[in-house]
Amino acid sequence: MANQAVNKTAHAFDRGRLESLLSRRFFYAPAFEIYGGVGGLYDYGPPGSAMNANIISEWRKHFIVEEHMLELDTTIMTPATVFETSGHVARFADWMVKDKVTGDVLRADHLVKNVLQTRLALDKEARGIAAQPVVEDPKAKKKKDKSKAKPVKLEDATVDEYERILAQLDNYSGPDLGQLCKDHKITNPDTGNDVSDPQEFNLMFASSIGPTGQHPGYLRPETAQGHFVNFSRLLEFNNGRLPFASAQIGRAFRNEISPRAGLLRVREFTMAEIEHYVDPEDKSHERFADVRDVELDLLDRHVQVSGSSQVTRMTVGEAVGKGVIANETLGYFVARIYQFLVKIGINPKRLRFRQHMANEMAHYATDCWDAEIENSVGGWTECVGCADRAAYDLTVHSKKTGHPLIVRQQLTEPIVYEKEVVTFNKKNFGKSFGKDGNALQELINNLDEPALLKIKGELSQGSATITSVDGRNFKLTADHLSIERKTLKESVREFTPNVIEPSFGLGRIMYCLLEHSFWSREQDVERGVLSLPAVVAPTKVLIVPLSTKQFDDLVREVSTKLRKAGVFSRVDDSSASIGKRYARNDELGTPFGVTLDFASLQKRTMTLRERDSTGQLIGDIDEVIAVVTELVDGTIDWAEAGQRLRAYDGVQAVDD
Repeated sequence: MANQAVNKTAHAFDRGRLESLLSRRFFYAPAFEIYGGVGGLYDYGPPGSAMNANIISEWRKHFIVEEHMLELDTTIMTPATVFETSGHVARFADWMVKDKVTGDVLRADHLVKNVLQTRLALDKEARGIAAQPVVEDPKAKKKKDKSKAKPVKLEDATVDEYERILAQLDNYSGPDLGQLCKDHKITNPDTGNDVSDPQEFNLMFASSIGPTGQHPGYLRPETAQGHFVNFSRLLEFNNGRLPFASAQIGRAFRNEISPRAGLLRVREFTMAEIEHYVDPEDKSHERFADVRDVELDLLDRHVQVSGSSQVTRMTVGEAVGKGVIANETLGYFVARIYQFLVKIGINPKRLRFRQHMANEMAHYATDCWDAEIENSVGGWTECVGCADRAAYDLTVHSKKTGHPLIVRQQLTEPIVYEKEVVTFNKKNFGKSFGKDGNALQELINNLDEPALLKIKGELSQGSATITSVDGRNFKLTADHLSIERKTLKESVREFTPNVIEPSFGLGRIMYCLLEHSFWSREQDVERGVLSLPAVVAPTKVLIVPLSTKQFDDLVREVSTKLRKAGVFSRVDDSSASIGKRYARNDELGTPFGVTLDFASLQKRTMTLRERDSTGQLIGDIDEVIAVVTELVDGTIDWAEAGQRLRAYDGVQAVDD
């Protein structure tokens, strides 16, 4: 049978059909559904679990294996002091508003975004311009079942204002969002009621460790802190050498305010995170030349602040050279993220990298780029963050614990330099300042050279005054300390590494991949297909025998040979027609199928079917197994398979 031309855009994308397929075939479903479910919690079924495992497997190969990373598996439960030190207790929060009548809670930035996008869509409809439909969440509560909102034409200035707001929405603070709601009369779209001023809501799940509850803790909202507290051990394992990276795949938890977007906004999810430790004075990357020519769609912070969402297409090398991306290591990982997402099946035309604006930057980051994937649920949705965390985390944990999280680097040539050196008379210092002595010594030791020279000059005149952190003044004399200029020789350089962190939300990536892969057959809109690449497809090969016991031994042979070749296969020996069996496995994204019929028994031949084109080839059983194994491994494509196997015309001659 010759390959048919494939038209994947014959029918407009229908999210309802996709969600029906994913639910019916149990890719995932609301957790505890028979109890009514809990928002933001989902269970993966057999195909969803297999697909998630395949994404993780490919991620591990692409990053951990290819980049020689050190893999970790750290605890989910974390003592509160760790997140207090990291800043998460104080700052890991979103802004929420409440319906003033019903008390319903909404995330403030999402409310503004959804209302303004809906108004713009209705404006386009009123102007006779085809607009991307704003898809409502079927699970969202509907307080009023009113008829669809009527198209309303907006003033041109209002359209411009809404578009400007949306372009820099992530840069608004909580009070800014509250003012937007007032200025543009934004209310709860489900009820029409006014909303309260935004309040901060910490997203971490609090818990306690031990039977008495005396040790407060949190479920981790990210895996990163488990890397940082183990830095010294990792450095030692890596023979004290920099740069190196640690990687971890594991569960994280965030108490989302209003999780109404399926897998895109959940309270429990799988993250894959990398912490790449680098010398702050040298953020070059030895493999940067390998990705220099990778082209990306970039949306930098300056464009967003100007009110635009226009991306610029440029190579990674050009972006780093112009300072759009801060350094080579950050640029290298942005490119590697792009390569991974495209490899597993994300549509590159629906993928962009957006730079964080100043107000949305995480408290630990100096620069950050999000890989955003376009989808019908959340529009452009962050699925991967790539941040330069500088030395923040290692510095704060080191200061809190007193454990030096630093690198000691032997210098090839000692550095000789002059420096003002403070020497304390500890006896007199302790007598004069008592319990404040240690804090004052630390304060003086941290002063820069101009400040030390100022104190030195004042001491030569009799006394100097220093102000403590809490604003108290202390008088210093030559009996307390001396400051002398000395020549020093340094043979070892000590420094705190900077950290580049790519952080992946695997559930979001999986949903976007499912959406990008879904289409319906041109001849029948009800025949949905998931064009998943073989590398992530839940099942690689479907074995379809004629429904008779005569084929049991042959099915067992083919299944065993595929298994030994490392190819995951399933057998469908139901009573349905072969066409129906293939159709329902097209829904599962199975890329290839093999059919066993009476000619297989007599001549040991087998047909091989490709999912998207439905084209078929035929050959000896062992030859077909060898070809499909290479197809699954990605070492050949379907066109090359057609050069090794002959086309199947739909008829196999059998002896009478």
